[in-house]
Amino acid sequence: MKYAAPTPLDYFATLVAEDESLNLLEAAISLAQDEYPQLDVQAALSKVDALARRLRERITPETVPAERLHQLTRFFHGELGFAGNLNNYYAVENSFVHRVLETRRGIPITLAVLLLELAEQAGLRAAGVAFPGHFLVKCRIGLGEVVIDPFTGESLSATRLDERLAVYRHGSELPADLDLPLEFFLRAASKRQILARMLRNLKEVHRAAEDWQRLLAVQQRLVILLPGDPVERRDRGLVLATLGALAAAADDLAFYLAERGDASDAPGLRTRLAVLRDQARRPLQ
Repeated sequence: MKYAAPTPLDYFATLVAEDESLNLLEAAISLAQDEYPQLDVQAALSKVDALARRLRERITPETVPAERLHQLTRFFHGELGFAGNLNNYYAVENSFVHRVLETRRGIPITLAVLLLELAEQAGLRAAGVAFPGHFLVKCRIGLGEVVIDPFTGESLSATRLDERLAVYRHGSELPADLDLPLEFFLRAASKRQILARMLRNLKEVHRAAEDWQRLLAVQQRLVILLPGDPVERRDRGLVLATLGALAAAADDLAFYLAERGDASDAPGLRTRLAVLRDQARRPLQ
């Protein structure tokens, strides 16, 4: 009896099934398999392990956390030359970790994923920070924390972070009287939240390009990653409808409406759902 090989989507579903066993780096690398079906995820992991071994050679058991962090940023940003891709920031390649490994250019979140893995292997307590508009990394040093910009390797003071946050508040839809403290925006992001942010970056790239097939591939992963999120089911349904998968689109919109029946877009989606169901029932001509 022949068994079908697992698809990239099956592999991803296995990787993100349980929070306790979720390997952030492996799952992040695997996001590129829709674009690169022959991608060897394990080979990319081995490349990162080789870099981590080089870093650990500079560290002894007696090396204090502050010096470990200094060695990490000097190695990653200085010696290896990882940095933000200023010349082509919105290129889709910047969202693929294996390409960032090759080019040593990326966006904050893909650089952060690599930095987090190296930090862990260097014995540092590090976490990703889903800061508005620019993903960051923070490291526990003694009783305090150091916040690093993975784009540049720069450590950011509270004043610099407040300045960045002020720009966000000015350009966002946050109510003027909603004065959330800086600490609110520096909370550690979970591995699942990091992957969701990576996928949503890709989602916006493909939506802007109206590349519906690639957008659907990203939406499939988002639904697997966040199975209870009605918004991702809604968005997948709208893409499916655009591609003519009417019955599947109707199922997704029905799920959204069952969960968010009082949402502002619910009336319009109910009308859309009725049309989809009617079209799905029509016999082929």
